[in-house]
Amino acid sequence: QVQLVESGGATVQAGDSLRLSCAASIDTFDLMAMGWFRQAPGKEREFVAAIRWFDERTYYSDSAKGRFTISRDNAENTLHLQMNGLKPEDSGVYLCAATNDDVGFHLYTRYPYWGQGTQVTVSS
Repeated sequence: QVQLVESGGATVQAGDSLRLSCAASIDTFDLMAMGWFRQAPGKEREFVAAIRWFDERTYYSDSAKGRFTISRDNAENTLHLQMNGLKPEDSGVYLCAATNDDVGFHLYTRYPYWGQGTQVTVSS
């Protein structure tokens, strides 16, 4: 059974930093990638970042590139997202996801496993 639990969301000011975590209870043998997506009210789920599990290659959306860093902690099976220079448009529910698929890491439809999400609100 796969379980993903996010934490670290908060209300912050523009320019602040946050570090999100996702504790994963998952068999990593077949795991191909894990990612972070963002969901704002009335908007489609948006790709933020992903990491390929076997070689730690990372992928970022244009808006996240240069400000966010995705990483993993092998020992604790935890995924992190370090977010710096936050902007109001970064606000939303951040969801952690996992997939056994090996293509299309930016597509939320490729991920069968999801956490419940953690709220990030950035005020101007």
